[in-house]
Amino acid sequence: MPLSNTKRVTLFCGHYGSGKTNIAVNYALALRKAGHPVRIADLDIVNPYFRTKDSEKELGDAGIELISPAFANTNVDLPALPAAVYRMVQQSDAMAVMDVGGDDRGAYALGRYRPYILEENNYEMLCVVNFYRPMTTTPEETLCVMREIEAAAGIAFTGIVNNTNLGEATTAEDIDSSQAKAAELAKMAGIPLKMTAVRADLYEPCRALGVPALFPMELQARYFAVDES
Repeated sequence: MPLSNTKRVTLFCGHYGSGKTNIAVNYALALRKAGHPVRIADLDIVNPYFRTKDSEKELGDAGIELISPAFANTNVDLPALPAAVYRMVQQSDAMAVMDVGGDDRGAYALGRYRPYILEENNYEMLCVVNFYRPMTTTPEETLCVMREIEAAAGIAFTGIVNNTNLGEATTAEDIDSSQAKAAELAKMAGIPLKMTAVRADLYEPCRALGVPALFPMELQARYFAVDES
């Protein structure tokens, strides 16, 4: 993990501030580094900043196609998604990574692509959780958020991504201490813990502590902080 038995479409969903964008960008870069053609789309029509756009240069330099609204990162508030997103789910010529908006409101945008995703049936829908964020401090709280997202999107989660962090202040011990909650959430939801996302410099310390399914994030974009959406 995270690139073993990789599905063609990977959907990153979760509560506001869980860190979906940072993980989606790093995951797309990891897929590209592994030799896959990759497209990444920002489906967050709730957050007007569309922060995947912040990494446009890094993604472009890696040969990854970024699909985001024409007015992303401007002061124009026009919550419309480009038609190119349909190409991502209808054509199987590239891996597709989708950064889905926060909570159930953001997940509604995913619903329009549901028929194509389910028909191909080659996807992962991953719940990103940061147990230091309000409303997802416990497995029970997080499971409620997950069920709301599933109902809105019409797609069930297939795995958990533990992204518990305190931004730049995060230590390996912080991540290690969250593992019991991540394991309990996975058990309650009946799905596996797919990865534990960590800054690249924390990879070895976390590995030494026995943290499972580590995914080192090489790119620490300027939006990476505890309040990142």
